[in-house]
Amino acid sequence: MKKKLLIVEDDPGLQSQMRWCFDEDIEVFTADDREAALSLLRRVEPQVITLDLGLPPDPGGATEGFRTLEDILQLAPQTKIIVVTGREEKENAVKAVAIGACDFYQKPLDADILAFVVNRAFRHFELEQQNQQLIQAQSSSTLPGIIASSPQMQEICRTIEKISSADVTTLLLGETGTGKEVLARAIHNLSGRRNKSFSAINCAAIPDNLLESELFGYEKGAFTGATQLKKGKIEIADGGTLFLDEIGDMPMPLQAKMLRFLQERVVERVGGVKEIPVDVRVVCATHRNIRSLIDQGEFREDLFYRISEITLNIPPLRSRDGDALVIAQSLLKSFAQQMDRKQLTFSEDAVKAIKSYTWPGNVREMINKVKRGTIMADGKKVSAADLELQNVSTQEQRPLNLRQVREDAEKAAITQALMEAENNMSRAARLLGITRPTLYSLTDKYGMQVHSDNSVEQDTE
Repeated sequence: MKKKLLIVEDDPGLQSQMRWCFDEDIEVFTADDREAALSLLRRVEPQVITLDLGLPPDPGGATEGFRTLEDILQLAPQTKIIVVTGREEKENAVKAVAIGACDFYQKPLDADILAFVVNRAFRHFELEQQNQQLIQAQSSSTLPGIIASSPQMQEICRTIEKISSADVTTLLLGETGTGKEVLARAIHNLSGRRNKSFSAINCAAIPDNLLESELFGYEKGAFTGATQLKKGKIEIADGGTLFLDEIGDMPMPLQAKMLRFLQERVVERVGGVKEIPVDVRVVCATHRNIRSLIDQGEFREDLFYRISEITLNIPPLRSRDGDALVIAQSLLKSFAQQMDRKQLTFSEDAVKAIKSYTWPGNVREMINKVKRGTIMADGKKVSAADLELQNVSTQEQRPLNLRQVREDAEKAAITQALMEAENNMSRAARLLGITRPTLYSLTDKYGMQVHSDNSVEQDTE
């Protein structure tokens, strides 16, 4: 892209001097008032603008300069604006940066310093453009509503694409806020049932004594207050998809009736005797450990096998490499458009905080924090403080030594594999794609001691 610079300066002599401060690869345009500046802005679309605040008809003040600044930000929010002020006008320079200028330069003119400041602004513009292109490329997905760049979530997306056309009962496992309902809707939207209803019910949000009638419906007169027949969620979903969220919280007595429905594909309304056939695909989800619930006698094992023909483990946001920033950028873009603040971007400290924060509430928590940041941000940058992440300890800079980087990555991968395999060396080796002797050799090399209590320690001696 050709570099284009617009110099907005009403002094012809200074305007001429500034033109000669830049290399030939920068195409320079000049304007001496607000009207001319805005005309050139629309016509040539410069990436960088130097703006003298003292423009006519107020050359001794800054009123017209600030008006021009605000107009430019409104018309071209991505343009980098460098405000030019006198030596005694630092207060105006700070105010301009707070409004949205990317930098300021104080007279008198120094060609080398001005060229440095302008070239730095061009570089910032280029980096932001590359970042946006990267986000668009990484977040592309055939699954509606899903933003995923990490290998972990890309694998989930590929699996969903494969299973959507088959009417298999699917169980989604994952922490609260990981987007299980979004994935359930993606399964529905990619299936042959997409033109039918998607009926969702949260088993944990409805009292036990009402959940049965919500799912199966009831006949008129079935109980006090049942003044008319009501179809349940299962019957409403006939031909479409039924999503049972938090099925791990379903009461035991209702689990037996749900098992019969899954086996026979018929429902009986509360107070009714007639069996009603239904054709429905079932997708279930829970944040709870189903195996533990089975061991504790709180969940039927036969029901578990019925709902888990396909099981997908949705990783938490902290385990999705690179997804946190990609999702945050997409959310910011969406909220900024809704609030007419399209120029907003994350500051450097915000980016570091987003990458380092563990996101215990996953995507749901991120939505709240990014929305808050969009509202609270001053100027064009959303800071870590705006996101309420100012106290997050950011990750240390990784070493540039390739041997050290490789060793750190190997240690981290081995530790994770051993934890997932519960210190079973054969299983851990298979997860890593290496032989068991090679794994033993690596744990010896890095002084990693494998303990029977399922912990992995780093030998510090």
